[in-house]
Amino acid sequence: MTDRLAQAITDHRDGPWTTTAVPRLSLVATDELLPPSRLLYEPMVSFVAAGAKHTVAGSQSWSVPGGQMLLNTVQLPVTAIFEQVPYRSAVLALDKQIITELLLELGPAAPPPAAEPAWRATAGMPAELIDAVTRLVRLLDAPDDIPALAPRVESEIIYRLLTGPLGPALRQAAAADPSTRIRSVITWLGDRFTEPVSIGQIAAEAGMSPATLHRHFKAATGMSPLRYQKHLRLLSARRQLLAGDVTAAQVAHTVGYTSTTQFSREYRAFYGLPPVQDITRLRAGLTPRRAA
Repeated sequence: MTDRLAQAITDHRDGPWTTTAVPRLSLVATDELLPPSRLLYEPMVSFVAAGAKHTVAGSQSWSVPGGQMLLNTVQLPVTAIFEQVPYRSAVLALDKQIITELLLELGPAAPPPAAEPAWRATAGMPAELIDAVTRLVRLLDAPDDIPALAPRVESEIIYRLLTGPLGPALRQAAAADPSTRIRSVITWLGDRFTEPVSIGQIAAEAGMSPATLHRHFKAATGMSPLRYQKHLRLLSARRQLLAGDVTAAQVAHTVGYTSTTQFSREYRAFYGLPPVQDITRLRAGLTPRRAA
């Protein structure tokens, strides 16, 4: 059944990364082994229909082959490496309201939550779930049907996730457990990544000691809070440089650097080239179909 999903993705791709007319649905498709890509994962589920991709977040890494799905429950800077092509996946951003409404209908789960938060989880895709995801992608064949049918198919997908192998991790992501404090800190840092912050400030926001914060934050993201903030700054800087007629010095200030030299040094360490050379290389490689 993954062949049908892979074909649906192929029929509607517009470059390696495609934002679609279906709310919260995007497509990833490539026939080439692209260079490693720096990305910002949002809470989402990736349904991999073909190929395989390896993802690195700080000290953590994982691979997801065709026929498997990945649940990610926090905003996370990552490096994505395509391991096997052709690669096809449908990515559904998580809508907390839909999850909450379905949890109210389903009632409490029998198994107790895990002692440690499951920030990410992988599992095989049941046939019923593949069918629902394929139908969601196929709504792109009939754009007029999207407003009426997409919410219903999306709810079916979330229902099957909650009642399937990823259910415990997805329930945990929506629950008010201790991991909620780390999720709140991740959101807090995302809203303030351009501002100077200290570990003491972040720990106070989390209501934890610095040592406890560091341990739990690294378990969630694979990196320290300040390294996480730096990754957000550099991802934002690259997007701004690629999108507009701005200088590296202007962008450095916009994303929170007081020293252009430090910005250029950290940018080069992150992307492999100084800002101007990196953006020149990216623009040279873009085609009309790859306007990501």
